[in-house]
Formats: sequence, C-alpha cells, structure tokens
Amino acid sequence: MATLEVEASNQPIPKETTLDIPENDSELQITDQEIKINYSQRAQWLRAAVLGASDGLVSTASLMMGVGAIKQDVKSMIITGFAGMVAGACSMAIGEFVSVYSQYDIEVSQMKRQHKASDDGKESLDEGEKEDLPSPLKAAGASALAFVVGALVPLLSASFIKGYKVRLGVVVAISSLALIVFGVLGGVLGRAPVKKSCLRVLIGGWLAMAITFGLTKLIGLAGI
Repeated sequence: MATLEVEASNQPIPKETTLDIPENDSELQITDQEIKINYSQRAQWLRAAVLGASDGLVSTASLMMGVGAIKQDVKSMIITGFAGMVAGACSMAIGEFVSVYSQYDIEVSQMKRQHKASDDGKESLDEGEKEDLPSPLKAAGASALAFVVGALVPLLSASFIKGYKVRLGVVVAISSLALIVFGVLGGVLGRAPVKKSCLRVLIGGWLAMAITFGLTKLIGLAGI
C-alpha cells in the first residue's frame, strides 16, 4: 500500500483547464446565426447590383448626351433615355439569366458526381444543397432592377429642365455625383481603395459620355 501511495504522489499533477462557457444562450444564438449567413455571397450580390446600376447610369446618360448633341428638345432626350433604359434592362436580365443558369447546371452536375463518388451514391440533391445554388430568376431580376435604378438618375435629372445647355450640364453633374457614390460602394464592397475606385468609375463615365456626344455631333455636322 505504501509503495502505491508513493508512485501515485510522483505522478505529474494535471494543470487546471478552463472552459469558456457562455453566460447565456444569446452568444450561442449569435454564433449560429453568423455561421448560417454567407457574407461572401451577400457581398458579391451587392457588388453586382452596384455595377449594374453604374452600367445603367452610364449607358442611359451617354445615349441622352448623344441625342442632345444633335437635338435640343427635351422630348427627344427623354424618349431616347427611356428606350435605352428598357432595352438595357432586358439585355442585362437575359444575359444574367443565361449566365447564372449555366453556372447552376455546372454546380448541379458537380454535386451529383460527388454524391456518386461517395458512399451514399444518391443522385438527388437535398433541400439545403438546393438553397445554396444560384437562382437564375433572382439574378435576372436583380440585374434588371439595378440597371433601371441607375438609368433613372439621368432621366429624372433632365425631365424638368427646358433649357438645352442647362439640361446637358445637369445631366453631367448629377450623373457624376451618382458615379462617385457607386464608386464608393463598389470600393467598400470589393475591399478596394475607395479613391481609386471612384476615379475609375468617374473617368470611365465621363469618357463614355464625351465620346458618344462627340461622335454623334460629328455625324450631325456631316449631315448623315
């Protein structure tokens, strides 16, 4: 008995271990909620919406500036801008639907191959797996809506101004301000330098409007 007691006393004493136990259930609930949210996917959607709105603004403003180079009446600018908004939104929606549907088919095929290679051998997808897949309809709707939101900026800014030169200046000024906002949002969501993002978007929008205005003006002067 004495020998056993000596051996037991010579054994290393385990260090005390501490467990971080939450004081209440709120910490566990927050953790579970954060796990369920796909922040990366959310950021991609928001960034795509910002880019779609920027595209709608630049495209519509450039069209309106192009028509304004040869026609001074407000009706021609508004009709051209509205037609460009509708055509652009439809084009964005169809293109996004086709693109996302292709991605959807690829991911579904990949998941089915993984299931066949695993032990379960099932070919159908679970509800949780289907929820993680991209939705072509949602992507198409989001792209069209973002384009329309961007296109409304130059349309609304020119609708109530009768003076030709003032109207062109207001369209450029309001569009530039909106481009700066889109640049800030794109930089924040894309984790890029905000100043560089604003400059890229702003200079790109100015170039698009200036080139469209200049080339259309040349065509008008040539009498074509």
